[in-house]
Amino acid sequence: MIRFYFHPTPNPAKVALFLEEAGIEYEALPVDTKKGEQYSDAFLKINPNGKVPAIVDTDGAGGKEVRVFDSSAILLYLAEKTGQFLGDDADRGELLSWLFFIASGVGPFSGQAVHFQHAAPQPLDYAVNRYRREIERHYGVLNTHLAGRDHVVGDSYTIADISLWGWIDRAPVVMKGESIPLESFPHLARWFDFVNSRPAVERARKLLASHAFKTEMDDVAKRALFPSNFPK
Repeated sequence: MIRFYFHPTPNPAKVALFLEEAGIEYEALPVDTKKGEQYSDAFLKINPNGKVPAIVDTDGAGGKEVRVFDSSAILLYLAEKTGQFLGDDADRGELLSWLFFIASGVGPFSGQAVHFQHAAPQPLDYAVNRYRREIERHYGVLNTHLAGRDHVVGDSYTIADISLWGWIDRAPVVMKGESIPLESFPHLARWFDFVNSRPAVERARKLLASHAFKTEMDDVAKRALFPSNFPK
């Protein structure tokens, strides 16, 4: 049994998709980040960094419970545990390279682009330009790589595809003001349509929408989501 701690945001979405693709037994446990539930003592024992997603594997090494946090770590852990979506051994270097490109580039720069275009209390042109331009560069790298390819790595669907889907799914929010956000990146758009049509995607979306999370961006939510903006 995998206990899966989630909120309907891109990084937990990747893990939801993996779990649905792999068909392994799991229990989904919502963590309402706008209420600050990620900072509870119980959750900090699972992820000391106070972020979702996180999992607890009740049947870890030696039959003991194992905690795993950070979406890329979780995808690698589950892929190795189940033997699914790791691709060919010959492509291991490529798999790790693209997985960490997504983790260190596409994810955080998308997140910052969203923050400064949608959530910052004052418009900051420099920040918007920096993060929006850099994510466009990342999209360009992916678009070039995916020309003539159906998958990010090798000839099969892997955790690199699952990880990338989580963030490209948010392209309409990342690319604020673009009616067709992937119009300039046709190979990336084709790849996204291919992954997005998989039956497991619909099941993952259903899971992410299964809990009524807090929606108000009030003072409580701002303090929970952006604690560095407030005095300690």
